[in-house]
Amino acid sequence: MRFSPTARTTAAVLSALAVLLTPTTAHAASAGRATDPVDTVTLPVRDALAALPVSDESRAGYERTKFKHWTDADKDGCNTRMEVLKAEAVTAPSQGPNCALTGGSWYSPYDDRYLDSASKLDVDHLVPLAEAWDSGASAWTAQEREGYANDLDDARDLIAVSAASNRSKADKDPAEWLPPYAGYRCQYDTDWIADKTRWGLSIDATERDALTQQLADCPDQPITVTLAR
Repeated sequence: MRFSPTARTTAAVLSALAVLLTPTTAHAASAGRATDPVDTVTLPVRDALAALPVSDESRAGYERTKFKHWTDADKDGCNTRMEVLKAEAVTAPSQGPNCALTGGSWYSPYDDRYLDSASKLDVDHLVPLAEAWDSGASAWTAQEREGYANDLDDARDLIAVSAASNRSKADKDPAEWLPPYAGYRCQYDTDWIADKTRWGLSIDATERDALTQQLADCPDQPITVTLAR
């Protein structure tokens, strides 16, 4: 897997969970983010879900271009997409000029498939860009949105999956779409909550209810999240 501030999570939420949180200090330097210390929290996933603010969603004004993505933050010739593909390869591909990848193999957890070419994969924003916009990113700066769209500091945020499964998912949230492979659904929901926690995003009531129901059949495992905002 991969290597793995602006406003913090609301004071009311953190206060309510004070006995559950374990604060530490970390540093991050992904695209569009400063290198100031940030907070890390650890809590059971169901408590993390309960802590997310619930709000109606709005897609007014959304354009995918408002999230500058697939940048090359470290200027090594490989953009964010290629960094994820290299890091998540089961068998390492060969890298040619302009970060062209040949050979290699990958596992797509959404549909439990192995793939033998980078061209057969998409790099998915686990919480889609449109969903992030609906859930609070519409109020962010362009720099914050760029940081979100190229987040290599938390391996849960971007994931290499089969193109077919990613395009089936599109902009849907867990109330509308779950991975075809049932064995991955608990992990998917857990990572979704971790991602929304990391970026201070809200959920709508339907999304909350679906996640609550789905997590009832999953381990209430602790998640550790470094807050990006």
